[in-house]
Order: sequence, then C-alpha cells, then structure tokens
Amino acid sequence: MTVSLILACLWVVVAAGLGMLPQRFHWPAAYGLIALGIPLLGYVTYQNGPLAGMVAMAAGVSVLRWPTLYLLRWLARPLRRRQREE
Repeated sequence: MTVSLILACLWVVVAAGLGMLPQRFHWPAAYGLIALGIPLLGYVTYQNGPLAGMVAMAAGVSVLRWPTLYLLRWLARPLRRRQREE
C-alpha cells in the first residue's frame, strides 16, 4: 500500500473521530478536513492513478456530505436566479 493511501485511510479515521465530537466542533473540523483532503486527493491521484483518486474523492464526499451539499446549493443559486428572470 502506498504512502498516499495510508494517509487517506488515516484521514478517514480522523474524520470519523471528529464526527463523534459535539456538534459545535463539526464545521471547524470540516474546514480542516477539507484543507487537508484536497491536497491529499491530488497526491492519491498522482501516486495511484485516476481510478483510485475517484474512489478517494467518493470517500471524502461521503464523509463531508453536508459541506458538499451546501457547496452545490451555493453553486446552483445563480442558475436558479437566471431561470426566474427569463
């Protein structure tokens, strides 16, 4: 197993541990996990190929589902405004 996959597995374990903390720690923990996860995702993809990168991204999205949902809503907001104007 490569170093990047070991680090990705460690990231998932840390994310699970942070998820057990009280709710007031969830968003600050999510910001930290995102800041560490994006470069780690690039490292996994670089070292193991795009398929492993997509699997790691799916794992990260499943862990960070609420920040991902809020991001998608934020990105879709201008599209909804344009549809209302037409």
